[in-house]
Amino acid sequence: MSHSIESILIKKAKQGNQMAFEKLILQHEKRVYNIAYRMFYNESDALDMTQEVFLRVFQKINQFEDNAAFSTWLYRITVNTCIDEIRKRTGKETYSMDEPRETEEGNMIRQYSVTEKGPEELYLEKERMEALHEAIQLLPEEYKTVIILRDLQNFSYQEIADILSCSLGTVKSRIARGRMQLKNILLQQKRELFNKTTV
Repeated sequence: MSHSIESILIKKAKQGNQMAFEKLILQHEKRVYNIAYRMFYNESDALDMTQEVFLRVFQKINQFEDNAAFSTWLYRITVNTCIDEIRKRTGKETYSMDEPRETEEGNMIRQYSVTEKGPEELYLEKERMEALHEAIQLLPEEYKTVIILRDLQNFSYQEIADILSCSLGTVKSRIARGRMQLKNILLQQKRELFNKTTV
């Protein structure tokens, strides 16, 4: 979507035009869902958070300043909405590992496509992905957020700084520390698994 079309849609959405608002969010729906999914690693929560994000955006659209990037503003609301929910749940389960999704063709596990890989390779890849997502959920909030935005959603350092309203240096520092903690968690998980299998 060109910047001029987006500006027109924002202007109309601010005037209460529902269709303009829907067209506006449709451009970003997938990215918002993906961020939420990575934050919770649970499809049901991701869908709930996506709805909550768009409700907040609808309520706050008049606060959006036209000289800023709409996507940055939207992703900031997405991250904050997810963090608010995670804080509410402190001490509770915040994700469930790859729960099956009901489709017309029956149950389906999302994310793992069968593309020229044998069952063993697919199984190992799934195990690695689950270990990684489990480890990410254990990171402190400030590191978890930057790791998801950078390493799983491929935002640039500058985009992350804009989304989180912090300096580029802070983003780089958090990513470096987050990756180090993630590595340590994964190593600890490997050691625990090794100890279980050798007992």
